[in-house]
Amino acid sequence: MVIIHIIYAVILGIVEGVTEFLPISSTGHLIIVNHWVHFGTNFTESFDVVIQLGAILSVIVYFWKKLIPRKNPIINEKEGTFISLWSKIIVAVIPAIILGLLFGNIIEHYLFNSIVVAIMLIIGGVVLIVLEGKKREVKIVKLRDLSLGKAFAIGWIQCFAMIPGTSRSASTIIGGMLLGGSREVAAEFSFFLAIPTMILASGYTVLKHGAKFSHPELGLLAIGFIVSFVVALIVISAFMGFIKNNSFKGFGYYRIGLGIVILVLFGLHII
Repeated sequence: MVIIHIIYAVILGIVEGVTEFLPISSTGHLIIVNHWVHFGTNFTESFDVVIQLGAILSVIVYFWKKLIPRKNPIINEKEGTFISLWSKIIVAVIPAIILGLLFGNIIEHYLFNSIVVAIMLIIGGVVLIVLEGKKREVKIVKLRDLSLGKAFAIGWIQCFAMIPGTSRSASTIIGGMLLGGSREVAAEFSFFLAIPTMILASGYTVLKHGAKFSHPELGLLAIGFIVSFVVALIVISAFMGFIKNNSFKGFGYYRIGLGIVILVLFGLHII
């Protein structure tokens, strides 16, 4: 049983690391994987949340120089970018905090099911394909050109991700592109906005479900955390290189396919 649980921790860490920052919904993938790979209801929920923090750490490591000031941000011109960036991140996370506190329990109770996830996967896939198929004027080619107002607007668009299957990264990327951002700017801001959003969401979930773990459970959490961190770091690097010369259409088609698979599995009473 111990070996099996270690294998489960590795598998779930890989799934989290691969899917968290791609616009394909980690929730949709975990719904399928958790049907066969899980530790028991209570611990599985906490495990899925904690390993997200491993993925978040990978963002901090990969974008370290942009996120962390190296000199006094008050007197150094370069670090003015640092203050500007974090101002935008903080402003953009406010809508999620407000709506999460107001409607979090309602959403969790009524919308966390396979049908909703499948529908939102398909809708999000269609939106990505349509968005990439339209000619649009790119006005924001550097993150420093993103205004506080547009960052705040992206924060509201991110709130669609509270509906499971939408994908936090997909909603923020779509929001960024709709507001005139390039693929690179939209993706990068999506990564940065994930830091406070996911830390707050993870902390809330852990506190809600309890944070008392046995020594074996702590070991499994550590394994999942490390695997998620390593895999996410690799995925972020590959993703940022990929979008320089490729569109998001492929992710849109993948989402539609995954949504159909979930609907079929649900119809066959497999999930």
